[in-house]
Amino acid sequence: MKTSYRKLISLTFAFLIIASCNSKKSLDTFESSENITISNSTNNYYQNFVINKADDIFLEDLSKKAFKYFIEQSDPTTGLVLDRSPTNGGVSKTNIASSASTGFGLSAFCIGLERGWISKSEARKKVFTTLKFFAEKAPQEHGWFLHFMDKSTGARRWESEYSSIDTALFLAGVLTAKQYFKSDAEIVKLATTIYERVDFKWMLNAHPSLLSHGWTPEKGFIPYRWDTYSEHMILQMLAIGSPTNPIPSSAWNAWKRTEITYGNYNYINSGPLFTHQYSPSYIDFRHQKDNSSELKTDFFVNSIKATKAHKEFCLSLSKEFPAYSENIWGITASDSAKGYVAWGGPPLEPEIDGTVVPCAAGGSLMFTPDISIPALKEMKEKYGKTIYARYGFVDAFNPNNSWVGPDVIGIDVGITLLSAENLRTGNIWKWFMQNKEIPNAMKNVGLEKY
Repeated sequence: MKTSYRKLISLTFAFLIIASCNSKKSLDTFESSENITISNSTNNYYQNFVINKADDIFLEDLSKKAFKYFIEQSDPTTGLVLDRSPTNGGVSKTNIASSASTGFGLSAFCIGLERGWISKSEARKKVFTTLKFFAEKAPQEHGWFLHFMDKSTGARRWESEYSSIDTALFLAGVLTAKQYFKSDAEIVKLATTIYERVDFKWMLNAHPSLLSHGWTPEKGFIPYRWDTYSEHMILQMLAIGSPTNPIPSSAWNAWKRTEITYGNYNYINSGPLFTHQYSPSYIDFRHQKDNSSELKTDFFVNSIKATKAHKEFCLSLSKEFPAYSENIWGITASDSAKGYVAWGGPPLEPEIDGTVVPCAAGGSLMFTPDISIPALKEMKEKYGKTIYARYGFVDAFNPNNSWVGPDVIGIDVGITLLSAENLRTGNIWKWFMQNKEIPNAMKNVGLEKY
């Protein structure tokens, strides 16, 4: 993760689900349920949506492919998950893993076991291996983990920082696994050790409320702080809720909430679309009003607005980039023909070149299935021979000039998988929110159910 919206270099919606959606399914066969009705309704934003049989079959295939990434690209000794991989699952050129990808992997193993894509013994082994390595061997500083590590050894790579946001995304996976395997004393103990060891106060670096982006041995604390709306809400809830080293609940209201207006949408925004997706993929913000701010924001609705505004933004660029259309849209931090770019919009950024990033729509499945499912299905139908492969969609492609990215990126695969699962079952929300530290933190900062 990078300044206030960082993935760095190399680089529900309320729901009512028919029970059959939760049934176990093999990795090779899938029997679709009948229509699944999901309720998504504040002031016209939470509305009913029906996942029909064809949509559910598509989501099952997309999710299983995403799950396969975390199975195949996790190290059997360390549990670390590659930051990126060739789309065909070939050999990585760098063997670099990331703590954030590994956190998504822990959540993926829970999804896979619940859906019957993996045996209980295999899922348990994957989770246990990862937690034991991070609890006992992974390099850490005051409990904080490196952003990038060697997949096989955990050694520091690329002069990586001990990253606050990437540690937070890893911890989200740790706590999800802790609750899914809550009857397993060894897993619970390891997960608890990892979370309770993190010194959140230390990452404040003497500031009363704003956490640093990270720390390096060479330069100390990174000068940037989490001082505006971004993907950091998960970090703040973990820090405020910490049973051992909490930061003050007043920290929640210390960061700026800047509203923008695009078309008919007024919402808080300060970066690419992924900043609206990562925290709400774990924290159940549905029907929660933020009383700490005069804006009284429902952050779930905020993400709906951001996604719908973003689609309109992409369509506004269609004169310059004709491939942008009703169901071909989406720009968020990703690969491009010119390298990795932390782009998005609105507002317009000069780097935009007509590239489409599937995880923009994929990461918002839980918010806007009415526009995200048609987008992903049409991408597959029109361009699937070149962009839909072993792990689902490539990270990015440009239908305006036929460029197709050669890789998938773990966090982009991960957010698509978690968002699809929350849409279909709400399970990630359910498991993560069973950690009492999170609902307690939400209550203490002024979030109120309505």
